[in-house]
This record gives sequence, structure tokens and C-alpha cells, in this order.
Amino acid sequence: MQDMSIDIGLTDAARTSSAQALKVLLSETYALYTKTHGYHWNVTGPRFNELHTMFMAQYNELWLALDLIAERIRAVGHFAPGSSGEMLEHATIKPDNGVPEAADMVKHLAAGHEAVSKAAKAGIKVAEKNNDPVTVDLFTQRAQIAEKTAWMLRAAT
Repeated sequence: MQDMSIDIGLTDAARTSSAQALKVLLSETYALYTKTHGYHWNVTGPRFNELHTMFMAQYNELWLALDLIAERIRAVGHFAPGSSGEMLEHATIKPDNGVPEAADMVKHLAAGHEAVSKAAKAGIKVAEKNNDPVTVDLFTQRAQIAEKTAWMLRAAT
């Protein structure tokens, strides 16, 4: 197979640093996806139906986001992490040991979405420095969704 160079108006260094920032966002998103899906399966209590449904909508949105982020990593010429270990490499969101109470699940997920927003905002700075508006746009969208979801979760407590 012939090696095809990438000429999307970004230097190799810019593509590398944008990819690294995207990998951090991917890590946080994957950690939050896993936590949200686990909560969906295990939530109990009088708010079961409400939270079960809310968590399902959230983990589905996060699952789709993982694909967008990984595909942007590929578009800038890098390989996306392919194992759960690699995807969690940069995550600050940690898994739970055991099953928290429903109210704690909501609080943990709000904090997780805030962590995703912080990773996205850090990525915006990197991508702006790299003159990479496509990646800036992806980070901006992810921050917007994360902040709205965190607000909705906080409102549900």
C-alpha cells in the first residue's frame, strides 16, 4: 500500500498535539460512558424508571461521541486507542467499586460531565494554538453537551 501524506493545513506537530488532546477527551468520555452504562444497569429505588431512562439516553450519546472523537484522531493522522486500557489511560474519572445509591450516581455523573467539559476546554486551547478549527469545533460541541448534561443532572438532585 502506498503511503499517503496528510495535507490538511496542519503541521505534523500540530496534528500530533491535537491528537493527544483528543485522546484525553476520548479517555474521559469512555470512562464516563462506562460509568453511566453501569449505573443504568444497577440503579434502584423510587426513581428507577426516571434514572434508568435518563442514564440510557446519556450513555447512548456518549457512545456516539466516542466514535466522533476517535474518527477525528484518525483524520489528523493518528491511531485511536483500541483497547479499554488505552482509552482509559488519561481519564480522571474513576470507576466505582460497588453500586452507589441513586442520588450518588446522579452526583457522580454530574461530576463526570464536568470533567469531560474541562478536558474539552483544555483541548480547545490546544487546537486553537494549532490553528485547527475543525478540532476546536468538536471540542466546543463536546463541552456544550457535557455542561448541559451536568446541569440537567444537578437539577435532578
